[in-house]
Amino acid sequence: MTDRLSPLELMEKLVSFPTVSRDTNIPLIDWVAAYLGSHGIESHRYIDPEQPKHALFAHVGPWEEGAVVLSGHTDVVPIDGQPWDSDPFSVVERDGKYYGRGTCDMKGFDALALWALVEAKYAGVTRPLQLALSFDEEVGCTGAPPMIEAMQPVLPKGSAVIVGEPSSMQAVTGHKGGTGFDTHVVGFEVHSSLLHTGVNAIMAGAKLIEWANEMNTENMERKPTELAAMFNPPFTTAHVGMISGGTAHNITAKDCHFAMDFRVVPGEDKDAWGTAYLKKVRAVEKQMQAVVPETYISVTPRFDVPALQPETEGEAETLVRQITGDNASHKVSYGTEAGQFQEAGYSAVICGPGSIDQAHQPNEFIEVSQFEAGHDFMKKLVARLGG
Repeated sequence: MTDRLSPLELMEKLVSFPTVSRDTNIPLIDWVAAYLGSHGIESHRYIDPEQPKHALFAHVGPWEEGAVVLSGHTDVVPIDGQPWDSDPFSVVERDGKYYGRGTCDMKGFDALALWALVEAKYAGVTRPLQLALSFDEEVGCTGAPPMIEAMQPVLPKGSAVIVGEPSSMQAVTGHKGGTGFDTHVVGFEVHSSLLHTGVNAIMAGAKLIEWANEMNTENMERKPTELAAMFNPPFTTAHVGMISGGTAHNITAKDCHFAMDFRVVPGEDKDAWGTAYLKKVRAVEKQMQAVVPETYISVTPRFDVPALQPETEGEAETLVRQITGDNASHKVSYGTEAGQFQEAGYSAVICGPGSIDQAHQPNEFIEVSQFEAGHDFMKKLVARLGG
C-alpha cells in the first residue's frame, strides 16, 4: 500500500467501513494505520477499555509543539429505516454530488485530512501537522476527551485545531454546549380504573417533559444576551427525542424511559441546567412516593459537551480565515469536539466541506464542488506549513 491515494479514493475507502456508532470502528482504524505506515508515518491509538473502539492520532513534520491539528470523527449515524437510492456504504457520484453515509458528516473531511497528512510528510513541512480521528461523536462526543488526554504525553502539543464538521468551508467560531440525561421513571402498576392507587410512570414522566416545554417557552421569551443572539435559536433548549414505556392501555405504566437533552448557549452554565432538571425530578419523585413509597426516578448522565467559546484573535480562526478569505461571523447550535479541544488548551475552529443540512439524512451527500473546495483548502494549508 505505497500509492498516494487521491482524496476521492480515500473517501471511498473510509465510507466502505460501516462504522455506525453502535458498532466497532477498528477495521477502519487498522486500515488508516496501515496506509499511514506505508508512507512512513507512525500512528498512535487510544483504545477504549469498555468497547471495541479505537481513536487514532499521528504527527508529521518537526517534532516540536505548535502543530496544526486536523480533527474528525470516524463514526456515522445509523441508516435503519431510511429510504436510500443507493448503497449507503459506497460512494456514488450523481448530479454533481457524492452520495454515501458519512460523505458529509464527516468522512469527506477525514479523507481530506488523511490526504493532507501524507502530502505534508512528502513536502517536508517546517511546521508540524497532526491528525486526530475519534469515535462516538454521534452519541455525545464521548470519544474525544480520552483521545485528547492520550495525545498529550505522546505527541508534541498542537496549537490550532481545525474540526472539520460540515460548515460549507466557513469559519465557525462558536457553538452551543450540551448535556444529556437518561431518565428512568419507575412507577407502580394497577388497573387503570384505580389509577389513584398506583403511579403511572409515563404520566409522571410527562410532568418532566412539560417542564422542558415551559423552560423552552421562558427562554424563548427572554431577551437574549449579545453572545446568545449570535445563535439560532438564540436561547438554551431542552429536548426529549425518544420515549418508551408501559405494558397495556388499561394498566398504569410501571416504566418510562426517555432522554432529556440541553443545548446551552455560551455564557450560561450547562451544569446549572442539569441541577435545575434534577431539582424538578426530585419534586416529581416526591409526589410519586407520596402514593407508593417504593417508586422512584433514576437519572444517569449521558453526555457532557462544552461550548465552543469565540476566541479573541484565536490562532485557529485566524489561520482558517487567511486560507478561506471568510471574514463573516458564523455560529452554530449543534455541538462538536471543538469545545473539548478548546477546554484542553487548544485554539479551535470549525471548518469543513458540506452542509449540516445533509448530515444524518437518507441519501446523504456532499456536493462535488464542496469536496473540491476542501481539497483546495488542504493544498493551501500544506503550502502554508512550509517545505
